[in-house]
Amino acid sequence: MNPSRADRLQTAAWAGVALALAALFYALGPILAPFAIAAVFAYICDPAVNWLVARRIPRPAAVLLVILGTGAVLLLLMLILAPMIYREAVGLIRRLPDLIELANARLAPLLMTHFDIDLQLDAAFVRGWIAEHWDTAQDLIPVVLGQLRQGGLALLGVAASVFLVPVVMFYLLQDWPKLLDGLQTVIPRPMLARTMRIINDIDRVLSEFLRGQLSVMLLLAVFYSAGLWLAGLRFALPVGVITGLLVFIPYVGFGGGLILAILTALLQAEGWPPLIGVAIVFAIGQLVESFVLTPYLVGERIGLHPLAVIFALMAFGQLFGFVGILVALPASAAILVGLREVRTAWLSSRLYLGDKPPDGQQP
Repeated sequence: MNPSRADRLQTAAWAGVALALAALFYALGPILAPFAIAAVFAYICDPAVNWLVARRIPRPAAVLLVILGTGAVLLLLMLILAPMIYREAVGLIRRLPDLIELANARLAPLLMTHFDIDLQLDAAFVRGWIAEHWDTAQDLIPVVLGQLRQGGLALLGVAASVFLVPVVMFYLLQDWPKLLDGLQTVIPRPMLARTMRIINDIDRVLSEFLRGQLSVMLLLAVFYSAGLWLAGLRFALPVGVITGLLVFIPYVGFGGGLILAILTALLQAEGWPPLIGVAIVFAIGQLVESFVLTPYLVGERIGLHPLAVIFALMAFGQLFGFVGILVALPASAAILVGLREVRTAWLSSRLYLGDKPPDGQQP
């Protein structure tokens, strides 16, 4: 057996091992969610840990402080958002017939005049249905809690996942430098320099996007909360926070936040002023996000187009479920860098250049 054939067989064997590992990860997808969540949070929080370590705080203590801080922020968001969402849902159900009558009185004539569309919604039917089922709607939370008690195994799985995420996150952050060193040791030596350059490019693209987008989300949450409060909107803080968080998904974030703010303004039943205030705040917010925050904090040079982000989230979610949504952006960054490498190779290939050698090379 000559060496070239042995090398080919060895390469094929290792390729088979890689495919088997990929198939194994795909099969274990339902149980990988806590590990994927922990990995994403660890990647985002690693700079904070390094910052604390640089101030002579032991790495385990720095990791613990960062995890506790992250958990406190997430818990605060849940305490703010959950009651608000429940109250808004109950209020919307109560006022739905009035909103339907308002649409019949103001929107239906406009549709008939300009588009010759006769739209009349049955407010009486909705009012009767709500009156018939209101007790059931009021008892929604006890019903949900009762179902959770009956599904003890599912509840136990959720609790285990919630407990597992910070544990995995702690060990990942604690051993992050060792993991990076271990990655370098398994890369074939002839490919080490190029592979590490590609990995660094992926890290740069992903870190600039994620950390820049987090800054945009935080600033917009503050802006929308303050702006909607000045506009006289009730629940301005929860609506502003939700809008800022949803901005992570381009276009969908702005539209979802706007719809939520309009519904909140309608439920106040104070006429046009809250609605006009919502329109002004969101118009200014969209301008600030598009022309100030995103160009300076995220930057178009990263190359992750908003439509590419939406497609990646939907595609990976369809293929791999919730875990796919978590890894969509890292995978997109890797694919982006890979496409840049392919483009560079294509532009320097003889098929593209013909008889002309690449710049700087002799024919």
